Amino acid sequence: MKVEATIGKNMQPLLRVENLVKRYAKRSLAGTPEEFLALDGVSFTVFPGTTLAVVGESGSGKSTLAACLACLESPTAGSIWFEGREITKLEERACRQVRPQIQVIFQDPASSLNPRWSVMEVLAEPLILQRKFTREEIDRRISSLLERVGLSPDIVERSPTELSGGQRQRLAIARALALEPKLLILDEALSALDCSVQAQIANLLVELQGSLGMTYLFITHDLAMAAHLADEIAVMDRGRIVEQGQAQKILKHPEQETTRQLLAAVPRLTLAPPLLEQ
Repeated sequence: MKVEATIGKNMQPLLRVENLVKRYAKRSLAGTPEEFLALDGVSFTVFPGTTLAVVGESGSGKSTLAACLACLESPTAGSIWFEGREITKLEERACRQVRPQIQVIFQDPASSLNPRWSVMEVLAEPLILQRKFTREEIDRRISSLLERVGLSPDIVERSPTELSGGQRQRLAIARALALEPKLLILDEALSALDCSVQAQIANLLVELQGSLGMTYLFITHDLAMAAHLADEIAVMDRGRIVEQGQAQKILKHPEQETTRQLLAAVPRLTLAPPLLEQ
């Protein structure tokens, strides 16, 4: 299931990436310095309220792309435009203003949720750091966030370690929404969950997009889930986007061998994917 977004002729993109390059320095087995090209001229555009799925095998550059977009890594070359502002060369102080608007949800929420904190402390932290909310406002926001992602208010004193995998991912989504971001980057956010929980979280993402007008960059190796959620799919291979287009076009008429191999790994996608069940 995906959100059908109508893009007006005059609508400006939320995110525009132009010729993004990221090189890492490394040493060969012989000890000589080498460069690893993680991103090789990546370009795409994402409009408000839509979902772009970036699909590829491990090592294709997807997570490096996510880190650059979230201002967690500095690209070697190229440009990232967010809300019409070029953000790749911002100083740290300016980056701190942008980061709340671009939130990342990772594959394993346990690694990003402090196990020593309660659910309430996890959700309160980003709000406290902003230094503009009273305690009462924070409490109200926490209750609203839990309700929005389908979690009971009764869990506020529990540790994230006491929650199921699906509950932890809902908590990670709630925390990401705390500062009302414009863009959510979902970096393999469903891949660690079993199929039934994947469907539930995917449906939650669709609901949030409909109610909040969220924009998603959905990074995955799973072309099946990408087809359910995305308006467009971009296929990555060795740091490059090798194919991009409407989700159904990519499914029915793949042009690149990389895409055909990803399709072969999910044979249930021989036809258009069914709607996710609630």
